[in-house]
Amino acid sequence: MQHITAADAMAPNSSSVTEDRGAGDTAHAPQNERRGAGAEPYPNYRTEVVWPNVVVHAYLNLAALYGAYLMFTSARLPTAIWAFILYEAGILGITAGAHRLWSHRAYKATWPLRVFLVLLQTLAFQTSAHEWVRNHRVHHKFSDTDADPHNVNRGFFFTHYGWMLTKKHPAVKENGKKVDSSDLDADPLLIFQKRYYMIIMPILCFVIPTAVPVFVWNETWSNAYHIAAVMRQVITLHMTLITNSVTHWPDTWRKRPYDKRICPSENFFVSLLTLGEGWHNFHHVFPWDYKTSEIGYNRINPTTHFIDFCARIGLAYDLKTVPTSMVKRRVQRTGDGTHELWGWGDADMSEAEKKMVQVVNEKAT
Repeated sequence: MQHITAADAMAPNSSSVTEDRGAGDTAHAPQNERRGAGAEPYPNYRTEVVWPNVVVHAYLNLAALYGAYLMFTSARLPTAIWAFILYEAGILGITAGAHRLWSHRAYKATWPLRVFLVLLQTLAFQTSAHEWVRNHRVHHKFSDTDADPHNVNRGFFFTHYGWMLTKKHPAVKENGKKVDSSDLDADPLLIFQKRYYMIIMPILCFVIPTAVPVFVWNETWSNAYHIAAVMRQVITLHMTLITNSVTHWPDTWRKRPYDKRICPSENFFVSLLTLGEGWHNFHHVFPWDYKTSEIGYNRINPTTHFIDFCARIGLAYDLKTVPTSMVKRRVQRTGDGTHELWGWGDADMSEAEKKMVQVVNEKAT
């Protein structure tokens, strides 16, 4: 398994910076310096609701609530287990596929793994990978400004869900043209998925998840559809969206050990629900790191372990990561002081913690 340092792995659309200056400085200056695409050039802009989107999402969420009711009143246990497996699979398609592989090019994957991940991403029903990646790159390049598709400054509901129900801000359209997506346009797998998305997606997201419980363990059509298809898809969507809303919301989560000047923060529970995507302050500072976090104390990150496993069996390679020395310098320069211990003897380590340590193979004195 080859690990490449950040010097060899600059994120898409970010300017080159020296290691001393710190990765992410140019892309994430203090917010009052970054409103770049901000509201001022568009004083007459008004939010415009896309009503067909509202109808579709209203139906899906209401049907998901009905699915939750059925799961606790009439569904068979294998149906709930099947829905959970599909949920984890869809999340993995987003985290390991659309996010870390295609959005940030944080590692490379062989053809079989790429096909597997694009199928899982389609299962999640969150638009084609091509569109998902393009939106995400715009989000990183113009994070928390009017050019961000889910700008947190427009309110919690907007950044979590409302951005999918309204027309894009003019700044998003204008600045989105500045984001390079040539690699996506040159990827035959992503182009194939994009072209036939409305045929493949219903089969993977709704037909197969519904048919398996019906024909394998004799579940009812209604239970199978509302639980394994709709409820599972809606939960997958909401769990993906909390990385936009919960981890970016400035008044709720304030743990920013790598850069206190930006909105994204670290959140253990988001990582628990999203297979490791909640270490968001680290991720926005070092977006090209395939781990999206430091692996160590209190780090829940199953997606990273999945990528590591794929690397061990030859399916993933060129895993890009940030040197510890660079991380440490960034923490010391711009962090908020909440970073965990670096190691034994750190100033933050209490005497009580030192006394609790068990020393193995201690040398006799």
